[in-house]
Amino acid sequence: MLSSLDPILLARIQFAANITFHILFPTISIALGWVLLFFKLRYGKTGDERWMAAYRFWVKVFALTFALGVVSGITMSFQFGTNWPGYMETVGNIAGPLLAYEVLTAFFLEATFLGIMLFGMRRVSNRTHTIATLLVAGGTTLSAFWILALNSWMQTPAGFEMIDGKAHVVSWLQVIFNPSFPFRLTHMLIASGLTVSFLLAGIAAYRWLRNDRSPEVRSTMRTGVMVAAVLIPLQIVVGDLHGLNTLEHQPAKIAAMEGIWTTGKSVPAVLFGWPNAVTQSTDWEISIPKLASFYLTHTFDGEVKGIDAFPGKHPPVAPVFFAFRIMVGIGMLMLLVSWLAAWQFKRRGEPSRAVARLLLAMTFSGWIALVAGWYVTEIGRQPYLVYGVLTTAEAASKVPATMVASTLLMYLSLYLLLIAAYISVVFYLARRAGTDPAIDEPEIETPQPVIGGKPRSAQ
Repeated sequence: MLSSLDPILLARIQFAANITFHILFPTISIALGWVLLFFKLRYGKTGDERWMAAYRFWVKVFALTFALGVVSGITMSFQFGTNWPGYMETVGNIAGPLLAYEVLTAFFLEATFLGIMLFGMRRVSNRTHTIATLLVAGGTTLSAFWILALNSWMQTPAGFEMIDGKAHVVSWLQVIFNPSFPFRLTHMLIASGLTVSFLLAGIAAYRWLRNDRSPEVRSTMRTGVMVAAVLIPLQIVVGDLHGLNTLEHQPAKIAAMEGIWTTGKSVPAVLFGWPNAVTQSTDWEISIPKLASFYLTHTFDGEVKGIDAFPGKHPPVAPVFFAFRIMVGIGMLMLLVSWLAAWQFKRRGEPSRAVARLLLAMTFSGWIALVAGWYVTEIGRQPYLVYGVLTTAEAASKVPATMVASTLLMYLSLYLLLIAAYISVVFYLARRAGTDPAIDEPEIETPQPVIGGKPRSAQ
C-alpha cells in the first residue's frame, strides 16, 4: 500500500513535519532573548530581586528551547539533500551562502554567549553578563534575518539570473532585500513576540493559580500581557500590508486564502465555508458582500483574480483557506484576551481567576497561529518551490515512497514525544520555581543604588 503513495507528496509532508517542529523553538528563542535582556536591565536599574528571579527561571526555558531548535534544524537541513536535491542543484548559489551566513554570524554568537548566560552568573560581572544576554538576543534576531531572507527570496525571487539551468546572483542586495522580505521579517518578529508574551503570561498564570503570588510571578504575567496588548494591533496592520504585498507578487495565494474561485469585481469576503475543488466553489459559504475587494484593492468594486486565472499553477485551496482562518481567529482571540487582562491589571493590579485561566489556556496559542500562518505561506507557494523558477516536482528526489513513509512515521513519533516532553518540562520548572534553591538564591551581587557618587553601602 505504501508503494502506491505519491513519493513527492510524502516528501512534502515529511519536510512540513520537520519544519513545523523546528519553527516552534526559534519562534520562542527569538523574542525570549530580548525578554531576558529586559529582565536583566530592570534588575540592574532597580536591584529588585523579582527581576533576577524571573531571569533565572526563563533562562532555563531559553536553554531548553535553544537545544531543541538546534537539533531539529540539523535534521531539517539534511532533507535538502535526501528529499530535495534539485533545490540545491538549481539555486544552491543563493541558498548555500545565506544558510552559511546564518551559521557564521548568528548561531555561533548565540551558542558562545549562551554559555556565559547559563554558567557565568557567579564568574563574570553583572555588566558582562548583561552584555552576553544582549549578544544572544541579537544573535537570535540575526538568525531570523538570514532565514527569512532566504525564505522570502523563495517567495519573491529577485537579484539573480538563470545560466544553464542554475541561479546566479546578480545583486546580493536585491536577493536579500527582495520585495516580500521587509513584510515577512516584521511579521515573523512580531509573531515571535506574541508567542513569547502568551507563554510568559500563561506560565505565570499557572503559578498564580497554584497560589504562587510572588512579585516575580505578578511582574512576569504583567509583562507578557502588556507586550501582547501592544503587539497584536501592530500585527494586524503589518499582516494587512503583507497581504497587499502578496496580492501583488503571489495573487494565486491570495485567491486560495480568500476562497476566490472566479475573477471578478465586488468580491465578497468569505468568513466561513468549505472549499470544493470539484465544483470550483465554496459550499455552505458565509460571506460579507464586496468586503474582500475593499480590503484587497481599497475600493468596493475592485477586481480580484480568482483561481480560474491560474490554470494548473495554483495551490490547493482548502488547506490554505482553513489555515488562514485559524491564524486570523487565534489573532482575534489574542486581541480580546490580552486587552481584557491588561484592563484588569490596570484596574485592580491582578487578573481575576477566570482571566488567569484564559491566559493559561492560551499559553501555547502563539504556536497554533504561527504554524497556521506558516502553512499559508508554504502551501500557498505551490506548485513552486522557488516561485516562478523551480517547481516542487522538479526538485524532488527519486527516493521510493516506502522509504519516505517509514522515515516520516519515525519523525512524527519522535516529534510528538519531544513536544510533549518540552511542554511537561516547562510546567515542571514552573511548579518547582517557588521551591528550587537555584532559583531563590541570588547569584549576582545586587547593584547598590548610587548616592553622591558612592554606593549607598559606603555612605
